Amino acid sequence: MEDNKVKEVLASQGFRFKKQFGQNFITDTNLLTAIADGAGIGADSTVVEIGCGAGTLTSVLAKRAKHVVAFEVDRDLKSVLAVTLAGLDNAEVVFRDFLKVNMREFERDMPPYMVVANLPYYITTPLIMKFMEEAEKCLSLTVMVQEEVALRFCATENTPDYGAVTANIALRGVCSIIRRVSRNMFTPRPNVDSAVVRIDIREGNVAVKSAPLYKKVVRAAFSSRRKTLENNLMQAFSLNRADARDVLSACGVDAMARGEQLSPQQFAALADELLSRGIK
Repeated sequence: MEDNKVKEVLASQGFRFKKQFGQNFITDTNLLTAIADGAGIGADSTVVEIGCGAGTLTSVLAKRAKHVVAFEVDRDLKSVLAVTLAGLDNAEVVFRDFLKVNMREFERDMPPYMVVANLPYYITTPLIMKFMEEAEKCLSLTVMVQEEVALRFCATENTPDYGAVTANIALRGVCSIIRRVSRNMFTPRPNVDSAVVRIDIREGNVAVKSAPLYKKVVRAAFSSRRKTLENNLMQAFSLNRADARDVLSACGVDAMARGEQLSPQQFAALADELLSRGIK
């Protein structure tokens, strides 16, 4: 549906944008098609969309996929979606905040699925981490996010954008930026540019004996970026300096290293070394 037609539907239904929901809708047909292409949606695909807005992306997905389950928090969009999704019987809209959904209950009767969404910026990181940490049937996530967030998600060690969220995503996911998007392609226009990120879920992407301990090591490493990893480990795991240095040495990590210098694999090695010493 073209931009002017979407605006006509929104106006005809008396819809007003709400800043608290981070509503910036995509209406460019080529962009919507590119997102669906990047996600690899096929005729047998089940798709979960978060924040379906005016249903422009939902419509494109439903025309390709077997089933689309679209979540939306703003019930004022119900009449809009009735128009934009008319005739698409395989598109199901659920008016609910997905962050409050029990993932185990949601997935109980779901086949393996893909997440495709133009995410409201304010829920981006918690939403991504909900899938990364709780989902068992999610195959991939292809999502529109702020460009600076996309850079953090896909960063590598020894770069300014690398941080705890990068390392935590890497535990189960392979992340890549598949398209950059100008702020001018949204209605209303946001203040920042965006990017489409694809995260493919791969169990055991980083081999580690204890995922919770890996996450604790990562959290410790970035708890204070100005401190060395040695000092952060001492504080997080109640280690004396000699023991912290010994753990780092056993993993081939310099005592003066900082968290942003370590790859996900090195964090895994640290977690395994701590576990072998009975440290949790």
